[in-house]
Amino acid sequence: MAASTAAIAAPLPAAASRGRSGSRKVLPGFNLTLGYTLLYLSLVVLIPLSALVLKTFTLSWDQFWAAVSSPRVLASYRLTFGASFLAALVNVVFGLLVAWVLVRYTFPGKKIVDALVDLPFALPTAVAGISLTALLAGNGWIGQYLEPLGIKLAFSPNGVVIALIFIGLPFVVRTVQPVLEDTERELEEAAMSLGATRWQTFSRVILPSIAPALLTGFAMAFARAIGEYGSVIFIAGNMPMVSEITPLIIIGKLEQYDYAGATAVATVMLLMSFVLLMVINGLQAWQRRRAGT
Repeated sequence: MAASTAAIAAPLPAAASRGRSGSRKVLPGFNLTLGYTLLYLSLVVLIPLSALVLKTFTLSWDQFWAAVSSPRVLASYRLTFGASFLAALVNVVFGLLVAWVLVRYTFPGKKIVDALVDLPFALPTAVAGISLTALLAGNGWIGQYLEPLGIKLAFSPNGVVIALIFIGLPFVVRTVQPVLEDTERELEEAAMSLGATRWQTFSRVILPSIAPALLTGFAMAFARAIGEYGSVIFIAGNMPMVSEITPLIIIGKLEQYDYAGATAVATVMLLMSFVLLMVINGLQAWQRRRAGT
């Protein structure tokens, strides 16, 4: 009996050894992984942004202020950030509707519609701008019917908003769609069985669970729209003080070899974008804490 007990117990150290070896991390240790992470972020993000800021420091304060606060530049700020914010708001509403339809309904051609959502990702932005201009210009397929009614879309700030809506929609849809798929429908059914209306079910059951995803989609669409250039320059008209975006101001300064002035405007854009994204991230954290409590 003692011999058989020893024979059974003998393989245990090997099994325990295999268990310990099986628990090893797939990726390298924390220090090595962190080192690779910091190196990659430095090469891709930190060093280019540092060069941008250091080039700006070659200007005196008066030169910097004159470069970033001229009336033409201020008008471009208002258009860029205002149009980006408005386009992101529109995408939150309609992106949620598109994601809802793709998740909750089955219909012919659903896979085609789902693939079309990603089209702005794959389509070159210049092609998108030319296509929108061909549709919305005064002699375009749609613009020829709208301009006689006094509705001018192309070569105006309205065209900028439309272009930014086009390129920002996939960010909201693809952010909200997986969250809607994971939402428990039993909670909706329970709410409706207790007498809740459709609006009450949506506002008190569904919306709190998808609000962080909506804010994330809004932040991504907003950030993408701020730096958009290719699709906007064709449909905006690029009229100073009217429909000229800030990226075009930067390109113009670079073409005039005013590198310091271009980096000064870019630095302001960077700071404003960073502050706005930090505010949005703060709202996301607050929403998660509220949902957790």
